[in-house]
Parts: sequence; structure tokens; C-alpha cells
Amino acid sequence: MINVRKSFFIWFGWYLIFSKPSSECCIDTGCYLPKPNITHLKAINDKQSLVVSWLVKPSGFVAEVYDIQISRTEKHVIIYNKNVSVYPGDSAEHKWTWISDLPLECVDHSVRIRYYNQSVQSPWSSWVTNYGVEAKGKTRIFPSRRVLREGSSAMFCCVPPTGVNITSMTFRNEQYPFMSIGARVKAITVNNLTIPKVLIKHLLLSCFDTTGKSSHVLNYISFPPQKPRNLSCATLDMVTVTCTWDSARKQDPYDRNSQIYTLHIENSDQAPVNCKKSSCTFPAVPHLEEYNISVMVKDKLGEEVECYSFNISDRVFPVVTLLEVNPGVTDATASWCIHANLTQMNLLCQVATVPLDTIQLGCSNSASGVCKAKLEHLFPNTNYSIRVRCTISGRLWGEWTQSKVFTTYPLVYLDLWRSINPLSNSHHRQVTLLWNPHIVGTATTVNIQGYTVKWSQEGQTVSKDSRQSLVEVSIGPEKCNFTVQAVLPTGSSIPAHISIPPAGHTENLLMQKRLDSTTVGGFNLTWEEQSIATCGYTVEWCMLGNAVPCTLQWLKVPEGNSTLFLHARHFRVGYRYTFNIYGCTDNGDKLLEIQTGYSQELKFVQSPSLVEPVQSTSSSVTLEWHYNEEDPTQPAFITGYLVTVQEAGSVSLPDLFNVSVADPHMKSVTIEGLKQNTGYTCTVSALTKEGPGLPANITIRTKTNYSLLMLKILTPIFLLLGCTVLLWPQRKILKSGLKEIFVYPAFMNIKAPEFESFLHKTDQWLQSQKPEECISCDIEILNVRPPLNERTTLRDSELAEAPCSPSSQSLLSSSSPSCMLLEANYCPQSATQSLDKPASQQVTSIVNRSYLYTLKEGYPEPPKLVFGEIRPMFEATDCPLESCEVIYGYIANDSL
Repeated sequence: MINVRKSFFIWFGWYLIFSKPSSECCIDTGCYLPKPNITHLKAINDKQSLVVSWLVKPSGFVAEVYDIQISRTEKHVIIYNKNVSVYPGDSAEHKWTWISDLPLECVDHSVRIRYYNQSVQSPWSSWVTNYGVEAKGKTRIFPSRRVLREGSSAMFCCVPPTGVNITSMTFRNEQYPFMSIGARVKAITVNNLTIPKVLIKHLLLSCFDTTGKSSHVLNYISFPPQKPRNLSCATLDMVTVTCTWDSARKQDPYDRNSQIYTLHIENSDQAPVNCKKSSCTFPAVPHLEEYNISVMVKDKLGEEVECYSFNISDRVFPVVTLLEVNPGVTDATASWCIHANLTQMNLLCQVATVPLDTIQLGCSNSASGVCKAKLEHLFPNTNYSIRVRCTISGRLWGEWTQSKVFTTYPLVYLDLWRSINPLSNSHHRQVTLLWNPHIVGTATTVNIQGYTVKWSQEGQTVSKDSRQSLVEVSIGPEKCNFTVQAVLPTGSSIPAHISIPPAGHTENLLMQKRLDSTTVGGFNLTWEEQSIATCGYTVEWCMLGNAVPCTLQWLKVPEGNSTLFLHARHFRVGYRYTFNIYGCTDNGDKLLEIQTGYSQELKFVQSPSLVEPVQSTSSSVTLEWHYNEEDPTQPAFITGYLVTVQEAGSVSLPDLFNVSVADPHMKSVTIEGLKQNTGYTCTVSALTKEGPGLPANITIRTKTNYSLLMLKILTPIFLLLGCTVLLWPQRKILKSGLKEIFVYPAFMNIKAPEFESFLHKTDQWLQSQKPEECISCDIEILNVRPPLNERTTLRDSELAEAPCSPSSQSLLSSSSPSCMLLEANYCPQSATQSLDKPASQQVTSIVNRSYLYTLKEGYPEPPKLVFGEIRPMFEATDCPLESCEVIYGYIANDSL
């Protein structure tokens, strides 16, 4: 009924405008158009907008141009003027919206229009007014409790009652200069509004009037709606669909700008769905695969829309519920169910086991909707956590289930070994079984209640229980098989087996192989791989040298390996270990090699025990000692011995002899080349890889060689007797020769008292002198002798009376004026005449072997000059060629 009435008024208006053609009159000044009419004026205060409506011609081909004017207050102050082109359309009513910067409640706002027909304009329509608010009794403030846009500018006004004026206005307690809008209304402008950082995001506006009263209002600041981002939809069961999104900017919880989210399915007739802020759930449309949706967010500052399209079959997220896990020792079985009937689709599931990897398996065509998976290669007695998720065709994976923790069952196995000792006077053997229980994993504590030992021999089986990890059994000479199991609260452990070979199966005599120790310690065992060892090797060892039997230890080596490294932390330095290497065969374990060594050898081994008395001669000594080089208590292998010999008492002197004995089984050595009747200190120490050990000392004395002593005494005696016997026939000639040597010559007249006095003075003077460096001189004299008949001979008497010649005195120091004559016999160095020289030439060599001394300070008197007589040792008759002569002369030299 209302629409019919509205249509009637519209058509009636058109009738009034266009039904009177006579009103459009043409006069001399032209034509005039009828006055337009504003049919409706609507004010939207929250948006500060005016919506103006008027009628237009429904048909036509040219746009009509309208002038629109907007005024304020009752005086119609024009504040806005705009030309608007209106094109013909289906509707006969045209609407135009104007947004005001001043709230519409502050003052009256009026609108009028006119239009143009070519160059002719119509009269203005009547003013249509939207009246402002009249204050009664109290000042009104606008806007009030309104949400304002962040970053915008806003005008605030104060409308006082009649007869009251506004004196000041404050915004957020800060006074602003105001402007007058009409007679009474005052307004301020605030630019760039910001959201307060306080809990309540409000802005306080205050007005003060002439009555002393004040009015206050609150407004709020917010931001416009944000377009939804990351919009996506999914279904868990193909029944309901859930869409999610996020916003670029999240609102404060106390923001007054409430937002409304609405989801529309564009390709269906379903009603819009009201949503939450970030998600929306709606029922799936039957038989609809492709969905076109839009999400609209709307608030007081605007609205935003985001669109999205998807295929529901591609957006399935299966929901999984983990049912149970049944653990084993090294595996477990997990089962889970899928919500909704999705098992008919291509369903894939992932099972993640921590700390293992994730496995993926198919779970389709399950009638009950329950899927199962077997987890293998797990560790016994270990905690695991498991979770599951699934997908349809691998497109989208569902959420992981909650983790479920389970523990695998414990695994107990026995490391079994044996020791075989034959019984005396019997064919039976004593077998000692030893085992070490190993518990894999540490999740739970395993209580071993005991052990069960079974053995079979010649078809008979015997069982025995033990509370310890050792049992001794007496068996016959035949082959025997043993089985040992640990008794657990949940059952029994894995049985351990070992076979004892027949008694006739004896081991060959094997040589021990010495192992070289290293600086880092430990043992690096290697052996030759044997083809008979079909099930691996066993290495057993024991620490030798202990007074108490050591605990036997062993280690199994898998088949195909022939090396084993044992770390030094399991061994003690300086202790010898013996390793027996067995090969596992079908008939039992067979000894293959024996190796012995030290993880680290030490230097200080025991000292040898010397054998006394020591055998010795005048030039040698033989040392013997006792030593057990194979003693297992030694901290190192004995590689030989070191023997040193040193004279007794000569501590600082080096050793005379150092003898190394390379053979540790050789325990004697003979030292040659010693002095007779001399004391010697001998030491003997055992040698190791690290050096000599503790020494053993002994002091001996070599014997006296009496035969050599008698030889030394008798040899000169026999020589003297022989010379006497030989020279006895020539005793007269020898006597005369000795007389010439020891008797003074006849021509020298030397008195005994004078000679004794001279010797006494010479002795006193020699005692006061300091010896200096000895100087000797050789003199060579070349004589050109005249014939014998022309030669003048200096007689002895002339020679004796001749004074010192000037030439001779020139050789003397001026402080030695006196001379003394002594007779001396000299033999020339060269008295042989050269065959190619003339007969008249002679070379005479004279050697002066007297000592020359320089004058030293502090002597009371200068030394005297002594002249020595030079005489040849041959007579003239001894010269057959008459080339020899007797020359007498004097050579001046410093007296001693």
C-alpha cells in the first residue's frame, strides 16, 4: 500500500510539471522553465550526510544538468554549490548524497536545486531544510558517543540554550580556538585524530558557557574494517564446512566499533551466515561440489568483502582418534579410527613414532572404519610416543592426534662362556659356565629372579637352577650342549647356547704371540681368519701376576671379523694380559691363537741376582746372574740386559764398558781389556722397551799378572848381562873412550877450587832467574878455505889469550862488558862436501844449543856473557880429502 501511494505521488508530480504546456511561455526575452521540486530530504546523522531526492524525466537521450546549493542557519548562508549531471534511467527519482564536515545536529541545513534545458535555466526550487537540535536547559555537544575514523579531521560544536553564550571549548582537556556558526553555535576543528593509548579509547569534549556551567561528551576513535586475508575453507566429514581467515589489523578488545562478519554462498540460495571474527561454519549444500563464497565485514566506519572459490572434495581434513597401542619387544601394533565415512575414499595416514621416523600407509576399504599399523625395528624396554594424521589423496593433512606414550617389553639375553678343566685320574671334565646378563633398554627396571641351566649328553638332559651367574658341572668325555635362560616376572629370556667339544678334541700346542704396547694404551688384537670358524670368534683374557686368580673375561666377535680393539680404560698399566682366541665351530670352540702383552709397559722391572764369587783374571771378569725373564708379575717384557763396568771410586768418569745382551735367556757375559790389580764396579740391569730397570751392583778387583812382572824385571837384567858379555873383549877400547869423555882435556887448565866457585855462583844466579821461552838457533858457516900452505892457524895459546873482538862485542849488550871462556865440543850438522862444489869451498854447520835469556826488571846485575868454544868432533886425519879443518871460535850468548 505504501509503494502504491509513493508511486501515485511521483506520477502526480510529473503531471504537475509536464501537463501544463501553456505555462512554458515564450516572450520577447525567451522561454522560462518550470520550477523543480525536491521530493525528499533525508539526514543520516551518524554519517553526517544529507540524501536529496527529486524527480527526473524517465525518458530522454541527453543528460540534464542540475545546480545544487546547500546553506546553513536560518539566514541560508551558502556553504556548498555543485553542478550534477543526471542521465536518464529506469527510475524516475534521482538521489544525491552530500556529506557535511559539521554535524547536522549543530545548525539547520537547507537544500535547493534548479536545472538547465539547453541554455535556459529553471527557477530555484524552494528551500528544503533539515533542522538542527534546539538546546533546552543545557548545552548540547555534537557529535556525541560517535565512532570517528582514525587519521581524519572532525568538527565539534556546542549548541547552548537561548540566551546563553559559549565561552570556551576543550578537546582532551586542551583548549581550542572556536568559530561561530550562526548566532549561538560555536565549533572547533581537530585534525589527525589518533587512537588513545589508554584502556578505553575515548575522547573527551567539554563546553563552558556564560552561566558557569560545563557540558561534556565522549567520542571514540577506531579504524575502518580490514579486508579478510588468507581465506580458506575445509570440511572434516563432508557434512559441515568451516572457513577461516585473518585480519591485517586486529581490534582492541575495548574498541566500540563493533564489526559484523557475514558469509554468502553466491552460487546457492542459502541465506547469509553470521560468522565469528575469524571463522565461519555452515552446512554443506547437498550435491554441490564447487563453492563460490564471499565474506563481508561491516562496522560503523565502512565495510570490506573478500571472495573465495573451492572444491569441497579437495578440502577434506580427516579427523583421527587414536584407539590403542599393543607393544612387543621390538615391535608394536597401533590402531585408530576415522570420523565420518571416509574410508571409501583414497585415504592415506601418517604414523609418527618418536624417536623414530614417520611412516605412511594406506587406510582405505576398511568396513569398520578402523585402521591398523605395525611398528617394527623398535628397541626393547624403551619409551616411545606415537601420533597419527590422515589425508584424502594427499592434498590436505588433518590435525595430528594427541601423542600416546607406550613402552616396549624388556629384552634380556645372556653372554655365555665356559672354562674346561680335566679331572685327575678320570675321563670326566669339570666345566665352569659363566654368563653375563644384558638388559637392553632402561625404561623400566628388570628383576631377574634366577637362571635355569640345561645340558644334554648322549641323549640325556639334565636341568639345574642357579641364583648366580656361574655354575660348575661335571660331564663325561662326550660332546655336551648347554642352554641357559634367565627367569623373568614376564617369562624367560632368550636362551643362550654353547657346546663343549669331546674330550679327545685336544688343542695343539700354540706359541704365545707378544703384543706391542702403545703410548695410548689398549690392545689391538688381530688374528688370521679361519674357515672353520663358522659362527664367529671368542676372545678371553685374564690379568696375570695376581696372587688371587683373576676373573675370566671374554668378548664375542661376529663372523667375518678378525680384529678387535680393547680400550685402555678396561686394563691396568704394567700388568700382563694373556688373550686366548677361540673359533666357534659346529663341534664347539677351538683355540686358535694365544697373544700376551701389556696395555702399557713400565720401566722399573726387578733387578737381577748376581752370582758370587765372580770369576776374574788379571784382564777380564765374567759376570753371571739369575733372572726369571718370563715372570708374569714383571711390569714389562724383558728384551735383554745391560752390563756396565766402571773403575771403583771414579764416579765422575764415564763407564769404561757398556755391554748389551740382546738375548734375555743369556745370563752371563765376559768383559775383556781390564787392568790388572784394579778395582771395578759392575752393574747388571734388565732391559725393557722403556729402558733399563733396577740395577744389581758388585765391586771386584782383577788379579795381578806375576809372569808379566817377572818379565819386566828380568828383561833389563838379561840385557845388561848380554851387553857385558859382548863388550868384555873390548873392555880396553871402551875404557879409553870413556876416559876421553869424562876426563878434562889436557890443554884446559881448570883449577878445582875455581871451578867449584864458578858452579856455586852460577847456581845462586840461576835460582834468582825466572825461566822464559827457550830459543835455539842454527848457524850455517860457509868457508872459502885457502890452500893449506896459505892457511894460518890460530894456536891454542893465541886463542886463549885473544880478547873479545869488536864484532863479537857488537852482538853483546853494552851492559855486559866481561867475557868468560868455556870449552865446548860441537858437532856440525853437515860435514859432507858436495861433489859438485869446488874443492876450496866448505859448508860447516854449527848448532848453538845454549839458551838465551832476556834481561828482566828487578835483577840486581846484568847477566854475564859466556863464550863457548867450537870444536869439531873429528880430527884432521879423519878427512881423506883434506876438506875438514878445526875451527876455534866463540859465540856470545846469554849466560844461564
